[in-house]
Amino acid sequence: MSSKSNIIVGLDIGTSSTTVVVAEVLEDSVKILGVGKTPSSGLRKGVVINIEGTVEAISKAVGQAERSANVEISTVYASIGGAHVKGFNSNGVVPIKNKEVSKHDIERVIEAAKAVAIPSDREVLHVLPQEFVIDSQDGIRQPLGISGVRLEAKVHIVTGSITSAQNVVKCANRCSLTVRDIVVSSLASGEAVLSPEEKELGVCLVDVGGGTTDIVVYHSGSVRHVAVLPVGGNHLTNDIAAGLRTPIAAAEDIKQRHATASLRKAHDDEIIEVPSTGGRPPRVLSKQVLTEIIQPRVEEIFHLVHRELLRTGADEYLTSGIVLTGGSANLEGIESIAQDVFHLPIRVGLPRNFKGLSDTDNLPDLSTALGLVRIASKENPITKYSGNSGSFFKNFLRRVNEWFSDGM
Repeated sequence: MSSKSNIIVGLDIGTSSTTVVVAEVLEDSVKILGVGKTPSSGLRKGVVINIEGTVEAISKAVGQAERSANVEISTVYASIGGAHVKGFNSNGVVPIKNKEVSKHDIERVIEAAKAVAIPSDREVLHVLPQEFVIDSQDGIRQPLGISGVRLEAKVHIVTGSITSAQNVVKCANRCSLTVRDIVVSSLASGEAVLSPEEKELGVCLVDVGGGTTDIVVYHSGSVRHVAVLPVGGNHLTNDIAAGLRTPIAAAEDIKQRHATASLRKAHDDEIIEVPSTGGRPPRVLSKQVLTEIIQPRVEEIFHLVHRELLRTGADEYLTSGIVLTGGSANLEGIESIAQDVFHLPIRVGLPRNFKGLSDTDNLPDLSTALGLVRIASKENPITKYSGNSGSFFKNFLRRVNEWFSDGM
């Protein structure tokens, strides 16, 4: 990757854009050296549907990042998303050898917790410890060295489609990149924008991307629920295109430059020019017409999120409220719509505590890529209980890379 061993790279392959972040690991922080970003053309709802289009987007983003950071990139930490990503709670119990919890005991109880039946087309992506119970004492986060006879682990298991992961690795391999680890997009975004206090008190991160809306709930410092909804910012673009009878590309441009999520933020006297189809002349419309198209879809997305939280009981954890991130979090007035739906404290989450970010880089749509480099930079709860493998996904990645090595 570079002659510097402390250089790490995050690759976020999103539905709307592909982002590469190059970072240097410092003693107490992460310094961003370069960013590459290009529109995606090979994904639908977070899943690769066109290998060539995805490879082209990765190559362009990597090239931009290499020029920006003046390094050569060969190894990346990649994100994975899509509605195939699902999470559920599990627990495991083992006897404690030698009456004192050792690292081997922790590894055994984590293995016991993840020994659940899952479909053959799915793979465990993450096993995220919530708490440990020793004998009858619960609420233990660091069990190492504690005396007892019975160790129980309560964990949240995140699974995903094997083929979706294969395609992410394959596209990276086609760009001469080695994928060192894969992280679910919402978990990476959470590492970038959430504070430890929010995770402790209870918070829900809502990452509104192009093709999906990712949800991750934290409480007592641990992940309690992960879900992905197959609706996102591209649905807003399609609504604008249909409602204003304008091409998709023009609708995306209008959304980026003029969109407002709340009618309370729109004014009758503001006008926009709307390109027409079929060679017809452009039209001039009130910005309020645009908002009347956008607001119902934004409300629908948040109602779907709220329904998911109620269905799983995760709404009980949200003392710190809701944090919005992702590209669509840039919409003016989106916080007021979320407030009306959730009746909780709302804020837009920007990347936190990164050195070297410019004002244009410090945006919600970079949250996942920045979170990837933060996860890679330190011993992180997402991978810290992975035993000797380095990652729960490491062996799977090795197999995937072997499957494709003959054809590279």
